[in-house]
Amino acid sequence: MEWYLALKWLHVASATVLFGTGLGTAFHFWLTCRGGNVVAIASAAHTTVVADFLFTLPSAFVQPATGIALACMAGYPLDAPWISMAFVLYTVAGACWIPVVFIQLRLRTIAARHAVEGTPLPAEFHILYRRWFVLGWPAFAAMAAVLWLMVGRPA
Repeated sequence: MEWYLALKWLHVASATVLFGTGLGTAFHFWLTCRGGNVVAIASAAHTTVVADFLFTLPSAFVQPATGIALACMAGYPLDAPWISMAFVLYTVAGACWIPVVFIQLRLRTIAARHAVEGTPLPAEFHILYRRWFVLGWPAFAAMAAVLWLMVGRPA
């Protein structure tokens, strides 16, 4: 039982980090972009990328590994509807997040260059930013639904 509780703690902690970092960095970057200060946007873009690689990425791997282990240890079949739906939604979130990472890297590069040059952000930045924003919504909704499924475990 000690292993189960340790894995459960790791699973819940990494879910909190995954969801919290995603929401927190997205809100910070969105709010900073609304302000229009290119230097601040460059800084926020950099921080967002760093947070994704330090916190989001490791948590994204820990979640399915600990989740599968916990389900097996607790005797839940992996094809239970709530687990299957969680896998589908997690995949949806990942399918949105992977392109977002590449978009964020490009946004960071563009913003850093224009911050140094003291020039306004180009149309490319704004187009990529809109894609980043649009992809964030289904990822957020999918992760919120996964959290609901994990807590509620509906039949």
